[in-house]
Amino acid sequence: MAEGDAGSDQRQNEEIEAMAAIYGEEWCVIDDCAKIFCIRISDDIDDPKWTLCLQVMLPNEYPGTAPPIYQLNAPWLTGQERADLSNSLEEIYIENIGESILYLWVEKIRDVLIQKSQMTEPGPDIKKKTEEEDVECDEDIILACQPENPVKALHFDISKNRTIEIEELPPIDHGIPITDRRSTFQAHLAPVVCPKQVKMVLAKLYENKKIASATHNIYAYRIYCEDKQTFLQDCEDDGETAAGGRLLHLMEILNVRNVMVVVSRWYGGILLGPDRFKHINNCARNILVEKNYTNSPEESSKALGKNKKVRKDKKRSEH
Repeated sequence: MAEGDAGSDQRQNEEIEAMAAIYGEEWCVIDDCAKIFCIRISDDIDDPKWTLCLQVMLPNEYPGTAPPIYQLNAPWLTGQERADLSNSLEEIYIENIGESILYLWVEKIRDVLIQKSQMTEPGPDIKKKTEEEDVECDEDIILACQPENPVKALHFDISKNRTIEIEELPPIDHGIPITDRRSTFQAHLAPVVCPKQVKMVLAKLYENKKIASATHNIYAYRIYCEDKQTFLQDCEDDGETAAGGRLLHLMEILNVRNVMVVVSRWYGGILLGPDRFKHINNCARNILVEKNYTNSPEESSKALGKNKKVRKDKKRSEH
């Protein structure tokens, strides 16, 4: 029983860290101990007409056997709209029992708000509120909010040209570094379609003396196997406590495919505690969004229950 509770607690913590990385200042911690959170959701980030606040509390049984306890808050929300939205959220839970669903809930609500803005007159005149921000969470990070547009994921022809692609080193992109208390984090991204390419990318990165000298090079990858309709995925902590598993969990929530992300950390001599996971996820999330690897909520919902998880346990340390 205790083992099951510990497993649920770990999955909750991984989901919370991923949500904070994905949504930045839209995500707010109400009560960390009680696992109560609030996220502000709008139809348009730059020019919002309709905004709704979703407050959730995560029971100990979530995500295994119980859904999040939630409340929908918006002054314009009618009884029928609230009921329709609640039904949609509950359907998502039923379709994905046992899985982490907060991301799917948020994006479903956003879809509803976008549809509402396209069908109606300009939104209600609501005074903007100054958010109570958790200084510990968002002070050092600026998350670039990307405009919503059709995202084209990088798809490879894994049939006739597979052998050619496997022999070629994929292109590697490098993200913008994040520095906090003398520790620096930087993400590197490459499209991959087989484990051999993963090794090629790592070998190429380690040719760079700066990357090779990093205290930790955490990575995770996800490769979609078209024939089996499953994912081949794995991760590496490289000595940083549970960082690879958290990074892979973020990639699962975003439902990315055929890509690997490496996050290098250069330790600056000051322990960062849980903030190091926040920076690792933010680096990864930013480069995945920048390179258009994030999928629509509908695609995420369809794929969420089909993922096969392959994870390695690594040595645990904090620096």
